[in-house]
Amino acid sequence: MTGVFGDWDGSIADARRLQVSLAGAVALRDDAPETPRWLGGFDVGFEDEGATTRAAAVLLAADTLQPVASEVVRLPTSMPYVPGLLSFRELPALVAALERLPHAPDLAFIDGQGIAHPRRLGIAAHFGVVTGLPSIGVAKQVLCGHHAPPGAATGERTPLIHRREHIGWALRSKIRCNPLIVSPGHRVSMQGALDGVLRTLRGYRLPEPTRLADRLASRRG
Repeated sequence: MTGVFGDWDGSIADARRLQVSLAGAVALRDDAPETPRWLGGFDVGFEDEGATTRAAAVLLAADTLQPVASEVVRLPTSMPYVPGLLSFRELPALVAALERLPHAPDLAFIDGQGIAHPRRLGIAAHFGVVTGLPSIGVAKQVLCGHHAPPGAATGERTPLIHRREHIGWALRSKIRCNPLIVSPGHRVSMQGALDGVLRTLRGYRLPEPTRLADRLASRRG
């Protein structure tokens, strides 16, 4: 825990303080290689009525989007669910799963929010700052902010706005599906986050990295 959360004292108030501090370290610029070799997909599920955190990491070849490795890590869940503090519940297992992959990805896609978070540090942003990896948040619903409905066609998008700030995108990733919430995590720009997700859509609602990780994180046994 110490290695992931630094000087966090374990309290909710201090977790929020740490989020504000780490949000200041988030870089909203495109630092991933222009032609990445490896992409990573990351997601978390829970077992044993929430007592066990199950983190899934999938490594994909960027040119084919074919998975080349996957890992699942199970750790005791160390914190109850608190809205806005999801990363303090999920991050230790996600980092452990990342460390088991044969290569670090050039760009990581995390199921959850990037900066589209009240304190601008969702799980994808927190993951990026802790690991140093360029990261994108791909969430299934809004945590904060508002957006106009995107058009019905795949690829249509509208800005997600919170406190007059553009914090992400509502992206129609598949016809007749609710939009995804896409936001930069770390070392990725606002446009770069959108482009990264668009490049990895293959006819499903989720982009391939998080689709494969979601499938693995949800599996039992």
